[in-house]
Amino acid sequence: MKTTYKFWLILSFAILGLQSCQKDDDIIPEEEVVLPPETVTTVEGFYLLNEGNMNMNKASLDYYDYATGTYRRNVYGQANPEATLGLGDVGNDIGVYGSKVYAVINNSNKVEVMDAKTSKRLKVIDVKNCRSVIFANGKAFVSAYDGEVELGDNSPNGFVAEIDTTSLAITRSVKVGRQPEEMAVVGSKLYVANSGGYSPPNYEKTVSVIDLQTFTKTKDIEVAINLHRLKADTDGDLYVSSRGDYYDIPSKLYVINTKTDAVKKVFDIACANITIAGDRAYVIGSEFSYTTFENVITYSMIDVKNEILLSDTFLPKSVSDEIKTPYGLAVDPVSKNVYVTDAGDYVSPGKLYCIDKDKNVKFTVTTGDIPAHFGFKTKTTIKN
Repeated sequence: MKTTYKFWLILSFAILGLQSCQKDDDIIPEEEVVLPPETVTTVEGFYLLNEGNMNMNKASLDYYDYATGTYRRNVYGQANPEATLGLGDVGNDIGVYGSKVYAVINNSNKVEVMDAKTSKRLKVIDVKNCRSVIFANGKAFVSAYDGEVELGDNSPNGFVAEIDTTSLAITRSVKVGRQPEEMAVVGSKLYVANSGGYSPPNYEKTVSVIDLQTFTKTKDIEVAINLHRLKADTDGDLYVSSRGDYYDIPSKLYVINTKTDAVKKVFDIACANITIAGDRAYVIGSEFSYTTFENVITYSMIDVKNEILLSDTFLPKSVSDEIKTPYGLAVDPVSKNVYVTDAGDYVSPGKLYCIDKDKNVKFTVTTGDIPAHFGFKTKTTIKN
């Protein structure tokens, strides 16, 4: 559920009354594919969370092991055969912290915590309409809408839950804006992008700032409507995307100075997804308009040290021409390999592309439905 366009699509499916159970022909196949291995550095591989369409219980988890080159589909299903409904309904985010994997399953109102080596379920944490996860100081922070999946002006403010990564218990929570999305931690502050996406055109316009010590909201930074992505660079600046209103207000990318907590720069580019690796931000622009009913797709890079939009792109033309619906995006922090996914028609298995730093295609592989979110598994001294 990454854009309002897709939200309307999946909501219409829900209204038609699709059943929240898996039929035999809906069960995600378990499959292992041998791909070119990667050099193991501090990164050992990554998990890829496939969203699956709403009310279909088709969220699934894949894993690519760098050392062996094996890409395994539906590792959660293999490790947890007793989970009869699979991973659940709409995989919205994933993160690896220490020895554990945290998968945010939005419409199932839960965070699935798994062992990072085996993908075996360790605990299910109930979080109402959860959205994103981030980590710091032995804690996981989960943003949540705190309401039903429905449009309307009466939706409550969302919240952020703090989870202790040892006990796997929710220890504190704090209210933020309506329909909070992605988060970033800079120093002692947690930043939360508020969207208000359930009540167009009455969108939210702010990034909430939370003091991590007291776990209280200290302020709201006014940015733009319908905020979504939020990433921090190595200098502590934040890159936050506005999805606009899909009519007259376009999507843009804003930079926040966390020393002053104020907007310092605006990039007039659409941003549906963004990741930052080193001194580069990689941006997918996928901007749908209800006026033209067209979807304009772009691929951009930003020099975040100098805050300059570069003229180059990160995909070879052969790949950008082939991708129908660009969706997930990640960059290996060491090799700088780019991983980008194609959600296709949203109801069939997608594709994952691996592109090296010189824009050579290393491999493509079939994923689950709507491949979306990456969690790199690294060698770490964190034990939680």
